[in-house]
Amino acid sequence: MLKGRVALVTGSTRRIGREIVLALARAGADVVIHGRQDRAAGEAVRREAEALRVSASLALADVSDRTAVARMIEDAVARHGRLDILVNNAAVRRRRPLEEIGPEEWREVVGIILDGAFHCAQCAAAHLARGGKGRIINIGGDTAFTGAREHAHVVAAKSGLSGLTRALAAELGPKGVTVNMVSPGLVIASGDDPVRTAERRAHYTADRFALGRPGSPADIAAAVVALAGDDLAYVTGQTIHVNGGFYMT
Repeated sequence: MLKGRVALVTGSTRRIGREIVLALARAGADVVIHGRQDRAAGEAVRREAEALRVSASLALADVSDRTAVARMIEDAVARHGRLDILVNNAAVRRRRPLEEIGPEEWREVVGIILDGAFHCAQCAAAHLARGGKGRIINIGGDTAFTGAREHAHVVAAKSGLSGLTRALAAELGPKGVTVNMVSPGLVIASGDDPVRTAERRAHYTADRFALGRPGSPADIAAAVVALAGDDLAYVTGQTIHVNGGFYMT
């Protein structure tokens, strides 16, 4: 399905990002795993991807730093020869009451989620257009549409991703690049911190899931793979809600 294409997934050393990398690899894409600092975790995902018989590499970079992003993109293209798919997944999701969010923390969160997606898209756009089937897939979140307590910086940044998605879709469409956003709901993964899981569950109640369960990283990855391929090549500027019916209700 994706054989011969190269994908870069930011924030892909764990949870949803890791599963997206592996799902893209199963579909045949060569992959670039990205992390900010944790080389050991990144190398572990790289080995998992290579076990699926694709080429995989690891990039460590702060996505809020445009110079670092430009270097990461150029290194990825130099190593793999091309770049076809960019998945902007890097994020931080700190819980903090409004009155306790300082300017530095605000800038850090927005810098990683929103600025990071912009930097990656800007630096990757020419490479994505070159292959004729470029894809940018931003990973949003349902709280950008529902709101959430004690997440003002995260919700603001994720809401910004929605606008960025539409702007890039309009600008890059004539160049053959589609841009969409996948918006997860509650996702529970093995190995999750119990405290963070409890915090996430506080925003949800079981009766609000039409399908009766929270999501898994694989549910989100499946949507990303679909958007990365050719079957949905006429879909752009859209937000795909993957939340078991939570937002619908």
